Amino acid sequence: MGLPESGARKALKDLTLEELWALFPIVLTPHRPEWKGWAEEETAALAELLSDFSPVITHIGSTAIPGIQAKPIIDILVEIAPPVEWARIKDLMERADYLCMSSSEGRMSFNKGYTPAGFAERVFHVHFRVAGDNDEICFRDYLNHHPAVAREYEALKLSLLPRYRNDRDGYTEAKSEFVRRIREQIESDK
Repeated sequence: MGLPESGARKALKDLTLEELWALFPIVLTPHRPEWKGWAEEETAALAELLSDFSPVITHIGSTAIPGIQAKPIIDILVEIAPPVEWARIKDLMERADYLCMSSSEGRMSFNKGYTPAGFAERVFHVHFRVAGDNDEICFRDYLNHHPAVAREYEALKLSLLPRYRNDRDGYTEAKSEFVRRIREQIESDK
């Protein structure tokens, strides 16, 4: 049956970055309609877990853009108004079997659905930000309203896949110029 989730978290924390990338390569799949429902279910669970913080929770990322291929990982943005009790949030998330992947001033990221045997059926990345730090929402909305730009983004991601299949940081960095250009376009359209 595998390790309990807390055991899985420990086993994954012991892996090197290269081992993690080998176990969890970047995979792009055609859009799946169930992603929206999975995001809604996870959002409801997070809203309950974090109810003391009155979070604003939003489905972001390519799984929120119908019609383009995406990593089958649901990205969720959680905005918390200051003052933010980061340590308390981290504790709540870890007790709910999320793995803290990064933490810096004003931001934290958690993953769920990673097992020592690879991806679970449902995989989530939950990004915490201070309220208002939400460029991902504008980017998602822009691509949803501009299908040709969304297809351009998809083509870029597909072109990067062979080189960066096992290098998430490189993959993200290689997309950054496109994302920056779209964010500038959003600003100029305001």
